[in-house]
Amino acid sequence: LGRLMSLLSPFDVVIWMTDGWPLYESRLKGKLHVISKRYTQRIERHNLNLRQHLARLGRKSLSFSKSVELHDKVIGHYL
Repeated sequence: LGRLMSLLSPFDVVIWMTDGWPLYESRLKGKLHVISKRYTQRIERHNLNLRQHLARLGRKSLSFSKSVELHDKVIGHYL
């Protein structure tokens, strides 16, 4: 967790949203910290969607766009 926090320090993170793991509470003292599965589920769902959509860049099965137009729309969504 310390390494992650040092990597994120240049981005001036204002709020931390985590699940109920006790280590987070002890390491994030004095910071705005929200403990809730509601927010972590949303974040993980977004990460899953991002991985699935970007998979089309590396393989020609499962996630491959059959048209250039569809490919450009999906990739353009993240740019």
